[in-house]
Amino acid sequence: MRSLRIGLIGDRDDAVVAHRAIPRALALAGAAAAQPLDVEWLGTETIDGVARLAAFDGLWCVPASPYRDMDGALRAIRHAREARRPFLGTCGGFQHAVVEYARNVLGWADAEHAETAPDAERAVVVPLSCALVEVHEAVHLVAGSRCARAWGVARIDAGYHCRYGLAAGFRAAIADGPLRVAAVDATGEVRALELDGHPFFVATLFQHERAALDGRCPPLVRAFVDAVAGLAIGRAA
Repeated sequence: MRSLRIGLIGDRDDAVVAHRAIPRALALAGAAAAQPLDVEWLGTETIDGVARLAAFDGLWCVPASPYRDMDGALRAIRHAREARRPFLGTCGGFQHAVVEYARNVLGWADAEHAETAPDAERAVVVPLSCALVEVHEAVHLVAGSRCARAWGVARIDAGYHCRYGLAAGFRAAIADGPLRVAAVDATGEVRALELDGHPFFVATLFQHERAALDGRCPPLVRAFVDAVAGLAIGRAA
């Protein structure tokens, strides 16, 4: 059985809790699936084209933005979406998945992230009304979503280290599209998105990967690894 190659899109910093958690989460998920994984960090400034990404079976866009090269992160997300590679985004990965979709699917070429373009006329990612920095809150998983299937429950407690979220105007624009809401908080604010018709494309504002620091395999990471394995087997057949 060959090792599956997982690319971590982001600028590694071991001072970031999520960056310490993600390799552990993948190791736990790989062990649970009896699937060897080869995990590689891809600094955003190194992603200058599709050739840099083609060898990876799955991509995870990780927290801790702004990235050194936002365009590099967006290229990786677009490749995962268009080439149908399993994709997971958390925190900053969620935010940049929103920007990529707005620009390249909705056609909003001027879509921006308020963290890097605070004066943008069309910011699709904006400051949260209340920052979620080292905060836990209840998250309600939408019935039938990949998130709900992964956890097997309707409600989870999730941790965050986040100051930015989805702009209301973007939510309205995707109401009838394949990108749909997969989880919300108690007030109905979007906390996860997923793309219908894709083998696995899920982004969460919360950092479920942190469970690995307590030795627990995060269910959505296991679902991601299962999707990567299933697609790789299908391509090899």
